[in-house]
Amino acid sequence: MGMLLTTLAFAVLTAALVAHHVRRGAAAPGQACAPVAACPRCKAAIAPGTTRCSRCGVPLQAFEVVAAAKASEEVSEGGDKLHAVVRADLCVGCGSCVSVCPEPGAIRMDHKLAVVAKALCVGHGKCAEACPVGAIIMSTGAAVHRVEVPEIDIHFESNVPGVYVVGELGGRGLIKNAINEGKIAVEHIADELGGGSRRSPDTTGVHDVVIVGSGPAGLSSGLQALQSKLRYAVLEQGTLADTIRKYPRAKLLLAEPVTVPLYGDLWVADASKESLLKVWETVIASTGLQVRTGQRVVNVARHGDLLHVATPDAVFRTRRVVLATGRRGTPRRLGVPGEELGKVIYDIAEMECFAGQRMLVVGGGDSAVESALGLARQPGTVVTLSYRGDSFSRAKERNRTKLETAVAEGSVRALLRSEVRAVHEQEVEIEVAGKRSMLPNDTVVVRIGGEPPAAFLKQIGIRIVKKDVPLPQGEEAMVG
Repeated sequence: MGMLLTTLAFAVLTAALVAHHVRRGAAAPGQACAPVAACPRCKAAIAPGTTRCSRCGVPLQAFEVVAAAKASEEVSEGGDKLHAVVRADLCVGCGSCVSVCPEPGAIRMDHKLAVVAKALCVGHGKCAEACPVGAIIMSTGAAVHRVEVPEIDIHFESNVPGVYVVGELGGRGLIKNAINEGKIAVEHIADELGGGSRRSPDTTGVHDVVIVGSGPAGLSSGLQALQSKLRYAVLEQGTLADTIRKYPRAKLLLAEPVTVPLYGDLWVADASKESLLKVWETVIASTGLQVRTGQRVVNVARHGDLLHVATPDAVFRTRRVVLATGRRGTPRRLGVPGEELGKVIYDIAEMECFAGQRMLVVGGGDSAVESALGLARQPGTVVTLSYRGDSFSRAKERNRTKLETAVAEGSVRALLRSEVRAVHEQEVEIEVAGKRSMLPNDTVVVRIGGEPPAAFLKQIGIRIVKKDVPLPQGEEAMVG
C-alpha cells in the first residue's frame, strides 16, 4: 500500500513539473508556440508560423494587406539608409530592375515579383529608373512591398458603411486570398443581418447583399450568401467567360487547396484560364448560384437605410454591397471581330509568362509603351506596338526615350498610323497607312484606356490609402 501511494505521489509530482515546464516554455519569448499576436478577426492568440486561426478557422494571409500599416512619406529625411521599395500591386515581373542593379543580390526576382534585400541595397536608384511600369520607389523606411488600396477594416468593410471591397481590388491578386476574403466579408454581413431560420419573408424587392463582379472573390461572396440564405444578386458587366479569359495571366496556380463555400476544396495546379473557367462553371452548376450577366454597375449611392446599385437599365436596392470587380476596371475595347478570343487581354500581371511569344500591344499612352518595353525584355519575345496616331506624344518623355532606344535596337517594332481590323487564333489583321496585312501573333494586349477602378471607388466615397506590407518570411510571395 505504501509503495502504491509513493508511486502515485511521484506521478502527480512529475505531471505537475511537466505542466509547469510546458507553461514556462509557452510563455518564453522567441519560442515557436508562444502567442505573440492576435487573430485580426476573433482576437484569439496566434503563434509564430501559424497560417490559420485555431478559433475561427480563417487563413491569416487574408489579412496581410488589411493589417499592414499605412505608408509614411516615400522619402524621409535622416533615419535609415535610402533603399528601393517595390510596389507589389504594380510589379509585372519583367526583371528590368535586376539587370541594371550594380549591387549583386540587392534586388532579385522571387515568384514573379521583385524583392529588395534591404541590407544589400545602397540606394543607387537605377532599378527605379529602369522599371517600365513605375513599380519601384526609393524610401528610408522598412523593407516592404508598397500598395495603394481601398481603406477597409478586418471585415473588408470600407469607410463607406455597408460597402465591402474584396479580392484583387483590395490590393493582392491571389486567387486563394480573393476566395477567402469574399467568404469572410459575407459571413460578417450574415452575422449583422441574420440569416437562415431567423429571416422573415420579404416582398419589398430589397436584397441583403449585391455583389459586383463574378471573378473568384465575387463567386465566393455569392456562394457564401447562398449558403447563409441571404437575398443576394451577383452582377457581372460581361459574361463569366470574360471574367476568367481576360485574366492578365497565362497560367494560374493554387499551391494548396482553398475551401469554396457550398462546394468544398478547390485546387488548381498550374492551370490554364480555360481550365479554371470549367471549374467555375462546375461550381455554379452544382450549387445553383445565380449570376446576372450584362449588368455594368455605374454607381453606388446611399438612400436612407439602403444602398442603390445602379446599372444603365436597372437599380438594385440592397442593405449591403460587396465590390469584387478586380483592378482592371472597365477597359476600352477595340470593337473588332475576334476580340472575344482568350488571347486578347487588357493588362499584364506577369510578363515572364509571355516569354517566347509573338506579342501585339495596342495603344499610344504610357501604359501601352510600358507594356511593350517590359515584354521586350522577356527572352525570345517578339513585340509589336501599334498606335493609330502619328507619334507617341501622349507618353512621358522618359518612356518615349526608352521606346526610341528599344526600336533602334530592334527589340520593339513600332507601327504608327496603324489599326487592328480583326483578331484570329494565330494572327492579327492590321491596317498600316491604309494597307492591310496579316501579322503572326500569339497574344494581343489592349492598352487604350478605360474607366479605372480607383476612379469608381472615389466616386462612391471610398478612400484610397498607401500601405507598407512586410516582406513574407519564407513564404511564396505571389502564389495565385
